[in-house]
Amino acid sequence: MQKLRQVYEGKAKKVYATDDPELYIVDYKDDATAFNGLKKGTIVGKGVINNRMSNLLMGLLEKNGVPTHLVRELSERETLVKKVSIVPLEVIVRNIAAGSFSMRYGVAEGVAFEEPVIEFSYKNDALGDPLLNTSHALALKLATPDEIETIKAYALRIDRVLQEFFAGCGVTLVDFKLEFGRDSNGRIILADEISPDTCRLWDSATGEKLDKDRFRRDLGGVEEAYAEIMKRVVEHEAT
Repeated sequence: MQKLRQVYEGKAKKVYATDDPELYIVDYKDDATAFNGLKKGTIVGKGVINNRMSNLLMGLLEKNGVPTHLVRELSERETLVKKVSIVPLEVIVRNIAAGSFSMRYGVAEGVAFEEPVIEFSYKNDALGDPLLNTSHALALKLATPDEIETIKAYALRIDRVLQEFFAGCGVTLVDFKLEFGRDSNGRIILADEISPDTCRLWDSATGEKLDKDRFRRDLGGVEEAYAEIMKRVVEHEAT
């Protein structure tokens, strides 16, 4: 598979065209950002960890009926994926109050919800990724009614699968962000990544944060936390 021109560079990844018009190569970076890019830094080795973890978890989701963009891992930082047109909706699934939810609604961090909470935000950096509801998404023509229902159903299935998997790692899945895209047939599939960058992951016994919040909140031990969560994922996946 030949890597051609770069077609996109985001906060955490570069995307390249290939000699197959239906396939892209994603290259994971060590760059770290928070607060819509206002805070920037580097987490050494993050790209390697996020690439591997995302591929392991997407493989798990494929086995559980969630179609993804994953084709195959090419190297420690690069993965071959299906070309998709990203739906400009960020989908946040919350099992426990934390982060912006706690600040917005005055709910203490750590309060568990009886049912998962699904939030949508408009994927638009210039506007600060504002929250929106289904009516907004339809008015803005970001997705069709059927696509939104499909995205919600997949999000809940992903939550169930990942909660069970992380529980086996001694980790609580607090919340996470998803992005979906349309493949060449117009089918909705999971894209982007699943990693400590996009999930809140707390040690089930101690509550220690094993995710990007360590960078956001200047808690220290960022690289160590990423390495620890990766170690647990790999060990559990092998059992």
